Amino acid sequence: MKIAIGTDHAGFDTKQALVKHLSGEGYQVEDLGAYNSEPSDYPLFAEKVAKSVSSKQADRGILICGNGIGMSIVANKFPGVRAALVFTEKMAKETREHNDSNVLSLAGRDLPVETNLKLADIWLKTSFTNVERHTRRVEEIKDIEKAVSK
Repeated sequence: MKIAIGTDHAGFDTKQALVKHLSGEGYQVEDLGAYNSEPSDYPLFAEKVAKSVSSKQADRGILICGNGIGMSIVANKFPGVRAALVFTEKMAKETREHNDSNVLSLAGRDLPVETNLKLADIWLKTSFTNVERHTRRVEEIKDIEKAVSK
């Protein structure tokens, strides 16, 4: 699985740990920046990751900023991207099972690195359930996206 990952300065340390961890788990990780902890603008990195997932250059994406909110807002502007901001293990699991999310947004300042690693592991190892009600709802999301992008 190829994972595009991006952060601003607030999530830099978490991103570094995630890249090392996920590469060690056998994932192909594409690091789209930031490449240092100097102040930077999160929309630029969210755009890179979301474009990669939207164009299917990456299977999934992971974004990190201070609280994860800004990154998820930007990512959800791209066709086919279902970005989810998670803070708990239950949220990480259910956004995959119920929403078939393909971009994970994490809080680099608000959660410890170890917690974010755990959330990413759960999210990556959880499959979409394909239960009819969830499939129907994801299709409804896709229909809304098509309608508003005309």
